[in-house]
Amino acid sequence: MNPNSAPLPSSFDENADFYNESRSQKLFRRIREEPLIPLGCGVTVWAIVGATRSMRKGDHKMTNLFFRRRLYAQAFTLAALVAGNLYWQKDRKKRKEYEKLVEEKERQEKRDRWLRELEMRDDEEKEFKARLARRIRGGDEEKEGNTKGVTEMVKDKVEETKKSIERK
Repeated sequence: MNPNSAPLPSSFDENADFYNESRSQKLFRRIREEPLIPLGCGVTVWAIVGATRSMRKGDHKMTNLFFRRRLYAQAFTLAALVAGNLYWQKDRKKRKEYEKLVEEKERQEKRDRWLRELEMRDDEEKEFKARLARRIRGGDEEKEGNTKGVTEMVKDKVEETKKSIERK
């Protein structure tokens, strides 16, 4: 493996909050990362409002001037967007990889829980069949004077299974 192909270290590697953030936290983080984009959007809105006011006043010269400013502000915003996207691309890629790993880990944990549940049910069923076989052969339980019938054993087993499922 080429040692130069490894991804560069990120400033977010040790920051677990970077990977576990809400929508508002993400918005504020993105604004801090790329402050020129909201600035460009604000200037664009300012230019549109100025153009609207000058149109109402009937000042065609100022209207054209504000529309030119709007065009420049939009071009600036678009350039800031592209530059920011290129700059932060590696961290976004790393974030997607991390999210895939987290999803895979959760899927594996769910699968492991399901397998444990199946193993528990299998063990309970084997235990039940063994008790039933001992009961039918006249095993230890009858010798001790236990007079439960097979139907009562089945009812007890159903209740035990319900309780074990409720605990989970």
